[in-house]
Amino acid sequence: MDEILMDAEMRMEQAIENMEKRFTNIRAGRANPTILDGVMVNYYGADTPLKQLANISIPEARQLMIKPFDRSCLGAIEKGIYEANIGLTPNNNGEVIILNIPALTEDTRKEYVKQAKGIAEDCRIALRNVRQDANNDIKKLSDVTEDEQKQGQEDVQELINKFNKVVDEKFKVKENELMSV
Repeated sequence: MDEILMDAEMRMEQAIENMEKRFTNIRAGRANPTILDGVMVNYYGADTPLKQLANISIPEARQLMIKPFDRSCLGAIEKGIYEANIGLTPNNNGEVIILNIPALTEDTRKEYVKQAKGIAEDCRIALRNVRQDANNDIKKLSDVTEDEQKQGQEDVQELINKFNKVVDEKFKVKENELMSV
């Protein structure tokens, strides 16, 4: 029984971590290097993650600077950013690539909040799936009484309630971050 609960808790924590990672990809009008995590660059015939080819820094609040280790790959990095379709236009000055992050409009902010709400709902669905799996595993146990099964299911429900509160809190934080100008 304890193993089932520990496994369920671990899977629920992974669902929360996944939600947080997906939240970082929604930009809030401020520069954040994680929006470049999915950018792949064709470097000598192999697709290579951008962060392995360059230093990414934030010189200003709404600007990212990409300084490649090898200047000959500037064009390839620029092309990789275009192909990643992240909504940013790279400015290449021969030494570094500058990405200016535009200020968000009210409509864009609302659209990003909708995206965040969808991600939070996906996380809640994942949590419910974990609960269902755990409850099924508890029902399959043959060496426990009916009362112990009920107690185990109540423990799983307490766990999902705790994690649903975490989802709500993290969504509120992200929503406030997106809606603040």
